[in-house]
Amino acid sequence: MDKKFIILLVVLVAAGVVLSSSFYSVDETEQVIITQFGAPQGEAVTEPGLKMKVPFIQKVNRFDKRFLEWDGDQNQVPTKDKKFIFVDSYARWQITDPLQFFRRLRDERGAQSRLDDILDGETRNAVASHDLVELVRTSNREPDLEAEIFEAIEDSLETIEVGRDAIQGIVLELANERTTDLGIEVLDFRFKRINYVEEVRLTVYDRMISERNKIADLFRSEGQGEASRIEGEKERELLEIQSEAFREAREIRGQGDAEAAAIYNNAYNRDTSTRELYDFIKAMEAYDTAFDGNTSIFLSTDSEFFKYLKGIN
Repeated sequence: MDKKFIILLVVLVAAGVVLSSSFYSVDETEQVIITQFGAPQGEAVTEPGLKMKVPFIQKVNRFDKRFLEWDGDQNQVPTKDKKFIFVDSYARWQITDPLQFFRRLRDERGAQSRLDDILDGETRNAVASHDLVELVRTSNREPDLEAEIFEAIEDSLETIEVGRDAIQGIVLELANERTTDLGIEVLDFRFKRINYVEEVRLTVYDRMISERNKIADLFRSEGQGEASRIEGEKERELLEIQSEAFREAREIRGQGDAEAAAIYNNAYNRDTSTRELYDFIKAMEAYDTAFDGNTSIFLSTDSEFFKYLKGIN
């Protein structure tokens, strides 16, 4: 192989290496800090495209421009009212000043570690400064219930003065006050999960059972009252029906007695033999009603009641 060709090939390869080390590209999702022997050179490169640097001496440090995730560990924390709960939280953050970020934190791993200290600490402070009910509810409960049911459980509807959303906002604000010199901004903070320890969980269950029992007792009381009202209505209607039936029966019996008396009167006045038979039958009925084996009676001989006894021996 020709010696000149080999030299030319080596020169071309070296030139290619130098050129490749002199250029770098910046993606739309990236921002870059150029360092020389570990020291930052100039401002951060945030515009995408093909860029130049000093080959071999300068180094490209890339940082994400997008929103980044922070996921905290679940911690057991006491509330203001001395109830221990497990709190699991998460946040979204962004590198807003790449140069300051590089100087203070170097990389995303360092940022995550620093956020662990800041956000976990502020979460503990916020939880310890508020009652449990403030952490699990955002606003006051206004259940769409009947007035009686609402009154039955009103004592368990504690008033919320701050609320969960406001507490999250407090943590976010305080965290950003501590990250201003780190070149990052916490964009959002949320309680991912709040779980009760066993002792608190049993207390909550007992409270829920008590509320439901109050509502059940109220329904039971209303049902018994309604049953008593229905029973009273039934008795009243029954008495009205019986009274009306008794009145109608008396009227029918009176009409029957009047018709019977009219028939007797017509028969009695029709002829003498019929009248005498009627008198005899009525007298016999009277005797049967008035006398028994132990009856003693004193009558005058001219008494009408004695008339049919004269011939008895």
